[in-house]
Amino acid sequence: MTKYKVLFVCTGNICRSPSANGILRHKLAEESLSHLIETDSVGTHSYHIGEAPTSQGLKLASQRGYDYSDLRARQLKQHDFHDFDLILAMDCGHMNILQSKCPPEHLPKLFMFLDFCDEANKEVNDPYYGGPSDYETMLDVIEIGVTGLISHLSQKFHE
Repeated sequence: MTKYKVLFVCTGNICRSPSANGILRHKLAEESLSHLIETDSVGTHSYHIGEAPTSQGLKLASQRGYDYSDLRARQLKQHDFHDFDLILAMDCGHMNILQSKCPPEHLPKLFMFLDFCDEANKEVNDPYYGGPSDYETMLDVIEIGVTGLISHLSQKFHE
């Protein structure tokens, strides 16, 4: 069986999208769903290609039991629209970029990351220029989003 592929998208692929990728990967392993779902993350811009996620984000995530230090930033490529089943934007600016670059046949794959939970705000704020509390808030919101996403994905595989 081919794995269902989920892609997270933020600006530079060093804060929000790798955090969501790493946390989802961790939770999928806990739920014994890793064999069904593959995750990845990309940036809309080339600012940090090849770099690890921010040290602040990794440190705070580690305190919550997550390790995604193996991830490295890459930029969105045209083939990603074909290769992934679900493409999740971390904010409206990312969604606008995705929609402008996406071939029409793949537009139904595009969603806001927080579309699958009850969060009123559908954007994950960028902590890059902030401090530890901004990263903690980002991680809190991502954990909520990942819980909703896993619920959505679980229903998909139990239909």
